[in-house]
Amino acid sequence: MGLETDLISEKQLEPDPGVLYIVGTPIGNLEDFSPRAKNILSKVAIIACEDTRHSGRLFKKFKINASLVSFHKYNIQSKIPKLLEALEKGKTLALVSDAGLPSISDPGEELVAASRNGGHKVICIPGPCAAMTALVSSGLPTQRFCFEGFLPSKPKLRNSLLKTIAQEKRTTIIYEAPHRLIRLLKELSLLCGEDRAIQVARELTKKHEEQIGPTISDALKYFDKNKPRGEFTLVLGGATTEGIKTKSDKELIEALEKLIAKGVSKNVAAKEIATKTGYPKNYLYSLIHK
Repeated sequence: MGLETDLISEKQLEPDPGVLYIVGTPIGNLEDFSPRAKNILSKVAIIACEDTRHSGRLFKKFKINASLVSFHKYNIQSKIPKLLEALEKGKTLALVSDAGLPSISDPGEELVAASRNGGHKVICIPGPCAAMTALVSSGLPTQRFCFEGFLPSKPKLRNSLLKTIAQEKRTTIIYEAPHRLIRLLKELSLLCGEDRAIQVARELTKKHEEQIGPTISDALKYFDKNKPRGEFTLVLGGATTEGIKTKSDKELIEALEKLIAKGVSKNVAAKEIATKTGYPKNYLYSLIHK
């Protein structure tokens, strides 16, 4: 049997009863919707969707008719038992998010874990993912990287995580909404330095796809003139400074104040501590004014 025949046979066998299918959907370009994904979604008994209205419009274009069930971060706990019950009865179930692969900064991991714990098979139907798409097209190192998704909004948690990201030597991927993008870029500029490598991606896979960089400073200049629109995927280059020491803001301020008390100017104090710790001078200078 040839490869084509094998593929046709596999297509006819799927989906299997009592299996949870994690299905990737387009992040922009509808031509990225794989034949296997469309086949699964057209045959399963139930599709759990992050937003049934959003997914409904996509499915209508491809003439996919299935029973849609709402499954988002606000109803996870109430919906999981019902979805597991459907699997127990041998029904076929698929999970999709609004775009891309479920579980990547979208609902899904709880259902996957519950399904596996319940003895049900879980199969992923690969598809587009904004994080991976932005990473491989960024020109930044891809051998080792970390994914942070959307950063927390609470100041203490956010500041702590941003300081960790600034010292991370691997490439870091971050998601951000348009109304918070400039704030994030300014935070990264303070902590990482304005010359840190970055690519800010938007409209991935679409006609007007953009990759803005190559530094944080360049990205800030661009968005000062162009209002951020759509969700963004930031690919941040890793820290290159050797011997960076992790210190709290309190410790840094105390070190700065000691130098200033000796008659050293604020600018010189910030520069000296930057040399010793690896923290950007602009960030240290901002601490003096807190």
